[in-house]
Amino acid sequence: MGEDVDAQEFSRADRTRYREKVHRCLDVFERMLSEDQFHTDNPMTGLEVELNLVDDAGDPALKNAEVLTAIADPSFQTELGQFNIEINVPPAVLRDGGLRTFEANLRRSLNDAEAKAAEVGAHQVMIGVLPTLAPGHFEPQMMSANPRYRLLSEQILHARGEDIRIDITGPERLITTADSILPEAACTSTQFHVQTSPEQFAAYWNASQAVSAVQLAVGANSPYCLGKELWRETRIPLFAQAADTRSEELKAQGVRPRVWFGERWINSVFDLFEENVRYFPALLPITADEDPVATLESGTAPQLSELRLHNGTIYRWNRPVYDINDGTPHLRVENRVLPAGPTVADLIANAAFYFGLVRHLAESDRPLWSQMSFQAAEENFETAAEDGIDASVYWPALGEVKATELVLRRLLPMAHQGLASWGVATEDSDRLLGIIEQRCVKGVNGASWFVDRMHARKGEDRYDALRATLREYREGMHSNEPVHTWD
Repeated sequence: MGEDVDAQEFSRADRTRYREKVHRCLDVFERMLSEDQFHTDNPMTGLEVELNLVDDAGDPALKNAEVLTAIADPSFQTELGQFNIEINVPPAVLRDGGLRTFEANLRRSLNDAEAKAAEVGAHQVMIGVLPTLAPGHFEPQMMSANPRYRLLSEQILHARGEDIRIDITGPERLITTADSILPEAACTSTQFHVQTSPEQFAAYWNASQAVSAVQLAVGANSPYCLGKELWRETRIPLFAQAADTRSEELKAQGVRPRVWFGERWINSVFDLFEENVRYFPALLPITADEDPVATLESGTAPQLSELRLHNGTIYRWNRPVYDINDGTPHLRVENRVLPAGPTVADLIANAAFYFGLVRHLAESDRPLWSQMSFQAAEENFETAAEDGIDASVYWPALGEVKATELVLRRLLPMAHQGLASWGVATEDSDRLLGIIEQRCVKGVNGASWFVDRMHARKGEDRYDALRATLREYREGMHSNEPVHTWD
């Protein structure tokens, strides 16, 4: 959602000043790349998870402020809707047992937070779209108190000049409108971060783009929204429409959306930041006092606040990140493809699959993206979001292939090799990738499990069935047994 900002209004002069500052930041960023200013030793990986809050019945609990007060842990933060929170798991080095560390930290933090949240009448649910949300939960008063959310909502609605329209067709069709960006709050995701050198960034980003469809196919977990059965990963079209600043006329003109898969393979991280500046007007034109040129020439890493804030309002599914740690700048790919859940075990298995696969592909002698058009990767992405575990995708040398068959035949061995290159212990990679394997063998992920349980309740009131299925889902989530093992 971008950096924290204060409630305010923006003038034309603010926007002009901001554009000039963003261009200056971009010039400094290019200079830093050419001067090799970035930390590249001992690369870290990271993990963030967005969570929903529900009451005992399974309906949304509008209590994130109370829950965060009860948890009293800075790892947990507010999110857009009052029924959302987020946890930032401390970064880890994979060769030092990072996957086990992620798993242990996440389980411990969530268990502790669940006990404290229950004291104020709320429970955590890891799922891509909370199925018991109703249209009233998209009203502006359901937004969290942080001023940045209301400001961002106002700016997106102002840019559109009209209410947000949601129109998604799957097995059923959802058509609704909203006068805020709160439909975006329905989309709760898992975000993986992988640090990389400037020289390798393009390879890691391209690899992330190429495998994002397969991630979605095996990890889909968002089949219902506002009572309708839609895409297996409904987060994808819902988020894209909820944060769209374009009117219908601008769409027809080919103006690029802010929720964006992209349009080409890249040669440098600079390509992405330069596209951001060239194609997208500012949503939050807030200018800091720093002179990035003077800061760099003083021997200090510049914050590049305007460039980072602008980047935070362009929602690529694989986003570039410039950040500073202990005074040293670094680069990360932020993989934003997957939903939350269903369990910590499933989530860490998804992490192992992603980290292993992108490492192998990024370091391959013949890059996958040299054999595959970008359009094919984008079409795969949409197909996988729509069909989930049953999706068929295009793959070089194989043509159209079931995503599960592709994973079993080709991608799991690559992921094993990639994890070995990271230095992950064999027993860890075998256990975690074994979860991915069994999902593919059984054809079961979070979305397919939820849909099957709902179909078994055909004839019941839809929201009663959703609540009952969500209660079963929460039981499975707390068991931490992978979703393919649930009855």
